[in-house]
Amino acid sequence: MNVAAGKPRNLESYVHGEWVTGAGDGTVLLDAATGAPIAITDTTGVDFAASLAHARDKGGPVLRAMTFHQRALILKALAAKLMEHKEEFYALSAATGATRGDGWIDIEGGIGTLFSYASLGRRELPNTKWLCDGNPEALSRDDTFAAQHILSPLEGAAIHINAFNFPCWGMLEKFAPTFLAGMPAIIKPASQTAYLTELMVRRMIETGLLPEGSLQLVAGSLGDMLDHVTCQDIVTFTGSAATGRMLKTHRAIVDNSVRFTMEADSLNAAILGADAGPGTPEFDLFVREVAREMTVKAGQKCTAIRRAIVPRQHVDAVIAALGDRLGQVATGDPRDENVRMGPLASTRQRDEVRDRIAKLAREAEIVCGDPLAASTVSGDAEAGAFLNPVLMLCREPGRANAVHDVEAFGPVATVMPYETADEAVALARRGRGCLVSSLFTHDSDIAAEIAHGLAPWHGRVLVSNRVSAKSSTGHGSPLPTLLHGGPGRAGGGEELGGVRAVGHYMQRTALQGPPEMIARIAGRWLKGAPVRHGVHPFRKTASELEIGDQLVTESRVVTLDDIEHFARFTGDTFYAHMDEEAAAANPFFDGRVAHGYLIVSFAAGLFVQPDPGPVLANFGIDHLRFMKPVNPDDCLQVTLTCKEINPREADVYAEVRWDTTVTNQNGEVVAQYDVLTLVAKNWSAERGSFGD
Repeated sequence: MNVAAGKPRNLESYVHGEWVTGAGDGTVLLDAATGAPIAITDTTGVDFAASLAHARDKGGPVLRAMTFHQRALILKALAAKLMEHKEEFYALSAATGATRGDGWIDIEGGIGTLFSYASLGRRELPNTKWLCDGNPEALSRDDTFAAQHILSPLEGAAIHINAFNFPCWGMLEKFAPTFLAGMPAIIKPASQTAYLTELMVRRMIETGLLPEGSLQLVAGSLGDMLDHVTCQDIVTFTGSAATGRMLKTHRAIVDNSVRFTMEADSLNAAILGADAGPGTPEFDLFVREVAREMTVKAGQKCTAIRRAIVPRQHVDAVIAALGDRLGQVATGDPRDENVRMGPLASTRQRDEVRDRIAKLAREAEIVCGDPLAASTVSGDAEAGAFLNPVLMLCREPGRANAVHDVEAFGPVATVMPYETADEAVALARRGRGCLVSSLFTHDSDIAAEIAHGLAPWHGRVLVSNRVSAKSSTGHGSPLPTLLHGGPGRAGGGEELGGVRAVGHYMQRTALQGPPEMIARIAGRWLKGAPVRHGVHPFRKTASELEIGDQLVTESRVVTLDDIEHFARFTGDTFYAHMDEEAAAANPFFDGRVAHGYLIVSFAAGLFVQPDPGPVLANFGIDHLRFMKPVNPDDCLQVTLTCKEINPREADVYAEVRWDTTVTNQNGEVVAQYDVLTLVAKNWSAERGSFGD
C-alpha cells in the first residue's frame, strides 16, 4: 500500500482460498490526519454463500481434526510471526489516527492476546478434541446409569463483525478463542480502518500456518452473508448498540436461533470515593485516569470513561485538575513524535461526535475545550478529523437524561456530582448496563458498598487506589484472562475471560447412558465403568496406560502412636488429634481422630510404586474431601484408578489424573480426591531411561 505517495489501492477480500477485488466503484478511505486517500473498499460480486460453505466444508473439518494443544501451538507460532511485522503495522496504523501508544494497544495488544490464548490452551485445556464440562453425574444407585456434559466445536463458521477503533486487536481477540475452539472465522472489519486489518490478515495468511478455510476476510460490506447463516454458525458484533440491535433481529439469525454475541459502546463511569479528596493519591489517580481515557485513541474506545461521578464538594477541584491536564495534551498528526492525541478515525466520526456534544449541552455545560475549533500542533486541522478534548459538567445529573443516554464516541466526558454512595451507584446504573466502571477509594467499606451496587450492571468493575497504582492495567484495558462484555446497553454478551471464551464457540451436550459408554465417549473414567487389574499402573508409560487401569492396595491400620507421631513431627497438635475428652465433645467425632493429611500420606504409601519408572512427578491433588473420621485402629485401603490421560503436545510426558478413594475396614469412604501425575510417554526399563 503506497501511503506515502497518497495512491489508494483497492482492498481485497480473502474468501474461498483467494484474494479477490470487488467489482464496483467502492468507497474511498481517507487518512484521518491529512485527509489523503488511503484505500478503496468494495465487496461487490463476492459470493458470500460460497465463503460460508468454504469455512464449513474446508476449514472446519481440518480444525476439528486437531487437538486444543495443536491449535494452541499454531497460535503461538502465528503471534511470533506477526511480531516480526509490527513496525509495518505501526506505520499504517498512523493513518487511522493512532499515535504510537494507541497503536501499541491495538497491534501488540492484539498479538499479545494470541500469545495469551496459546498459553491458556496448553496450560488449562487438555490435548483433546472436545472438553469434559464439570464432573460426572451418577443417575442410579447401582452405578449402571450416569451422565457427563461435554463441549464440542460447532460445525459452522464464526462471523466476526468488528468496530473501526481497534482494527487489529478487535480481530485477534475474537479470532484467538475461535481458532482454539476449533471453529473457522470470517472477519468483517469496519470499513473506515479496514486497510490495517487487511494488511495484518495478509501477513497471517502468508505464514502458511493457518489451515485453508480457517480464516477469511471481508474487506467491505457483508452483502447477503447473514441470509445464509444456520444454527451451527455464530455471529459476533462490536459497535453501536443501534446497529447491534438491527443485526440481532435479522430474519435468519432469529429463525435459526443463531448465537449472537454483542459488545456495544457503553456510558462507562469513574467514581471518586468520598474519602478521595484533593491531596490524596486516589484523587490524583482519578484525574489521571479520566484524562487518559478521554485522550487514548482520541476517546474512541468502547471502555472509555464517559461519566465522571464526583462528590459534590470536590467538583470544582476535579474540573480544575482535569482542565489543567487536558490543556497540556498536544493534538496533531500521530506521525509527529510530539503529539499525544491523534485525530478521530474520520471526519464523519468527528461530525457525529460534535452532534452528540450538542445534544449533551442541553443538560450540561462545556467547562473545557471547544468542539468546533480544533487546535493542532501538526496535521491538517481542516481536512483531518481533529477534535480537542471536551469536558462537560452536569450539575443535576439525577434530573437529567441525555448524559445517561447519549454517547459522544470521542474525547468527551461529563462530570456529575453526587451526595451519597447510594446516589453514586444510582447514577452509574443510569447507563443501563456498562462494560466497565471504576472506583477510586482507599476506604474498603466504601469499595464494598459501591462495588456490590455496580456489579449487576457491569461486566467489569475496577477498584483503584495507591496500593495498585503502579501495577494496575487501568480502567480501559480489557485483558485476555478477564471478561469483556456487559449487560443491557453494553450488549449482553461476553468475550475473552480466559478459556470461558472458548466455550462460546462450542456446543454443550449432556451425555447419558451406561458408565462404560459414557467413559468411552468422554475419555474420562467414572464410577461403574470397567476397570482392569494386573501390572501396577505406575509401571506403565503414558502410551501403555488406559482409562480404567486400577490398583487396589493392601491395607494399613492407623494406630494411636501414628497419630501422636504425626502430630509431633508436623506440629499439628489440634485438640481433636490429641485430647480424647475434647475430641469426644466435638459433635463430629466420638474420640480422637487421625489427621486428614495423615490419611493422604498413608494412602500414598499404599499406592506408590517406589522404583524408578515412567511416573516423573506428582504435581497436585484436586477435589480433596474427608468424608468420614478415621479413629485409632481403623484400617485403610486405597483404590487408585486411571481417570484421564492427557498427552502433552510436543512434550515427553502426559498429565494423568487418578481417581483415589480411601476406605475403612467397613468399606466406607473416608477420603476422596484426584491425584495428578506426570508420566513419561516412553520409558526403557532395561536402560532405566527415557526412550524415543
